[in-house]
Amino acid sequence: MDPITAAAVAGVALVVKGALESAGEEAGRSGWSGGARLVERLRSRFRGDSEAEGALDRVQQSPADEGAQEQLQRLLLAHMLRDRAFEADVRRSIDEAVASGVGRAQVNAAVIKNSQVFNEKVEIKGDWNIS
Repeated sequence: MDPITAAAVAGVALVVKGALESAGEEAGRSGWSGGARLVERLRSRFRGDSEAEGALDRVQQSPADEGAQEQLQRLLLAHMLRDRAFEADVRRSIDEAVASGVGRAQVNAAVIKNSQVFNEKVEIKGDWNIS
């Protein structure tokens, strides 16, 4: 997966994560403050693009809707390809959201169940908990 597509996937995953946490009244948990900034950045960028605004709203209202996630990912990628400054801003927002997780990444099967799998070497640093 190329880096810009990976950034779009990560951005949508953060939107989904935030919507799921908000629905579960866990908006204060690690990672969401950066995710909330990303959502506001996307909302600002998408202003005037009814298709993109609608896709973002659908993912926030129905985070498990895979079709809505795919549409948002496609539209986010298109906006990022048209504007490299916006792409850099999205990447920064993703990095901030990950960093606010106190150095720990959490993997949620509901968020990644449709990701592509690559048979390459994977290195994991830090604490690794499987429950």
